[in-house]
Amino acid sequence: MIAAIRSEFVKVTTTRLWWVLALGLFGYVGFTAGLLAGLLGALGSQIAQRPGSPQVPMDLVAPVVYSTVAAVGYVFPLILGTVATTSEIRYRTLTPTFLAQPRRGTVLGAKLIVLTAAGALFGVIGLVASVGIGAPILAATGNDAVLQSPDTWALAGRVVIAMALWAAIGVGVGSLIQNQVAAIVSVLVFTQFIEPILRFGSSVWDWTASVGRFLPGAASDALVGTTIYNAFGIGSSARDPLQWWQGGLVLLVLALGAAFAAYLTTWTRDIS
Repeated sequence: MIAAIRSEFVKVTTTRLWWVLALGLFGYVGFTAGLLAGLLGALGSQIAQRPGSPQVPMDLVAPVVYSTVAAVGYVFPLILGTVATTSEIRYRTLTPTFLAQPRRGTVLGAKLIVLTAAGALFGVIGLVASVGIGAPILAATGNDAVLQSPDTWALAGRVVIAMALWAAIGVGVGSLIQNQVAAIVSVLVFTQFIEPILRFGSSVWDWTASVGRFLPGAASDALVGTTIYNAFGIGSSARDPLQWWQGGLVLLVLALGAAFAAYLTTWTRDIS
């Protein structure tokens, strides 16, 4: 297993994929966090006074800004895990890997470990962007950045866990859908279109809302605790959210379930 983990680590770190996605994550999260910090920090109290406007308590402004890593940036570790796995088929690196380590379960387990750690690193990078850019803007607009609060750092820890689990889910998706183009398109279509529609649509009735909170994005929001979606009351997860540990458990089950399903199906196929 140690040799397999070392091999998977080399595969990830010797390609441009991880740092290109990390740069994209940093820029996207930094821009979003800065924009939210500026708008909510400067105009939050004015917006709250308008009847019918979305209400965000001022004590939740900083957590909403910092949690943009998971709210909008989770697709980056998801794509990392997906592409890192499908690239093995596309570039035939899986063949020498299986020759060196015939136990395919060991290879899949090592890949899960390494990509989960990479997802956690993405969480740290995203937090550097959201906190590093958001906190000074909040302070400049006269708001408390709450960096001294233990709750802020607990939220940061849950963000890192969420990003790690998203990368693990990506490994499962890439193992099940081994065509790289199809896997990437499926990830983007589901995360950017299908799930948002399902989350909005399921919030109409109570019984659908109770089901919708188990969607991956809703579970991720529950794990983090405070995101722009549940702070503004958007989607089914805002009505009756899961507990943070329940959200983490849903993501963990999805990651392990997809990986196990792949191990029983696509991962057992002959590799030419």
